[in-house]
Amino acid sequence: MTRSGGDEYDVIVVGAGPVGENVADTVVRGGLSALIVERELVGGECSYWACIPSKALLRPAAALADARRVDGAATAVRGGPNAEQVLARRTAFTHNWSDDSQVGWLDSAGIALVRGSGRLVGERQVEVRTRDGGTRRHTARHAVVLATGSRAIVPEVPGLAEADPWTSRDATSATAVPDNLAILGGGVVGCEMATAFAALGSHVTVIARGSALLPRLEPFAGEAVAAGLRNAGVDVRLGATVTTVDRDAAGVRIEIEDADGTRTIRADEVLVATGRRPATDGLGLDAVGLAPDAPEHVDDSLRVHGVDWLYAAGDVNNRSLLTHQGKYQARAAGAAIVARAAGDVVDLGPWSPYAATADHVAVPQAVFTDPEVGAVGRTEAQAREAGLPVRTVEYDLGQVAGAALYADGYTGRAKLVLDTGRDVILGATFVGTTAAELVHAATIALVGEVPLARLWHAVPSFPTISEVWLRLLEASRSGG
Repeated sequence: MTRSGGDEYDVIVVGAGPVGENVADTVVRGGLSALIVERELVGGECSYWACIPSKALLRPAAALADARRVDGAATAVRGGPNAEQVLARRTAFTHNWSDDSQVGWLDSAGIALVRGSGRLVGERQVEVRTRDGGTRRHTARHAVVLATGSRAIVPEVPGLAEADPWTSRDATSATAVPDNLAILGGGVVGCEMATAFAALGSHVTVIARGSALLPRLEPFAGEAVAAGLRNAGVDVRLGATVTTVDRDAAGVRIEIEDADGTRTIRADEVLVATGRRPATDGLGLDAVGLAPDAPEHVDDSLRVHGVDWLYAAGDVNNRSLLTHQGKYQARAAGAAIVARAAGDVVDLGPWSPYAATADHVAVPQAVFTDPEVGAVGRTEAQAREAGLPVRTVEYDLGQVAGAALYADGYTGRAKLVLDTGRDVILGATFVGTTAAELVHAATIALVGEVPLARLWHAVPSFPTISEVWLRLLEASRSGG
């Protein structure tokens, strides 16, 4: 390993979330020294305010729902989740917002840590303003990696910012369950938090501008999730525009306009779930000739165009705002940095170990609503828009023996988007109980560009929900 010398390291990573941790770990394993700069908690958004706590909030309700769907078990279920215990379990998964264990991992991995806000001040130069107000300057021999993630967007709606709205951080770290919760946005965060808080006892209203929930997925996914939320007592309002928001002694008052005219919604809290933006504020990008606030353009090794020593991985580059995809980018970037430091040629061709190729064609996603959604690759509309030769096959998941055994009255749907020229999968979507667990098989088939003729030899175990693969292949052969 190349040793650090004072304030000099081979690689400096700004941001110690999962992306930054993976970059640093990869380069250290490759023989380089690494310093991570972090202004908040080591482990980042995913560990403390996003993926981990949100799934901890969602899981108890899902477990109870699973039991209620099986005769012989349903009678044993009395009441809903215990909100106090659910919040306590969530807090246990965040280690009560302490990063001691993750700092210990950095130490064990040989990765140096400095706490503070890092910014670029010149070529391979990072200045850190530490928590005590001091400054330290560090030099990278080979690369600086920006892994600062993203921040929630608060739309410019009159009165919204002044109403002290929740963002996803507030929702996932809540210490009490509001009686009434309004959620602005019909994407993944909005739908998951509506699912969680409705199960915990809130009366939830979802207000979405678009005509459907989960608009980036296949339409049937959003339709199924909307139906599931309504069945859980959630008021789902589509095609609605928020015109004003204000907070008074009674809570939050939200004025909306929709097809039925103007109306007022009252809530104790309003959660803004209308998207995220790259966290580039204060990074000093202008000091190295880059626009100060814009997401950076990167190649597939995540190297910033025009600055051969600077990399941007994860949400900060705005390619794919998902933790698992950011970690994938981090591994590619780390491998490329190690190779370039050794003077090796870095091949950025598709599926190279140095290229985050999957960002373009094979991004998997799981939505932990009821029903769940698992999807990867292109939707039918996206494939057609790209001018690809497309056909689709669909199947009722409830007709699969494994699904029928898993839950009485199981309902769900599966869809494959196929390239008729190459006879491979372009995209897949699954909706139903535990559907998120089906998506990785589709991801493997898509990344491996496995022809359908070969997939016939991937025999699913009976009786599992995965047998839907056989049914989809049968439907493909029969032309339906």
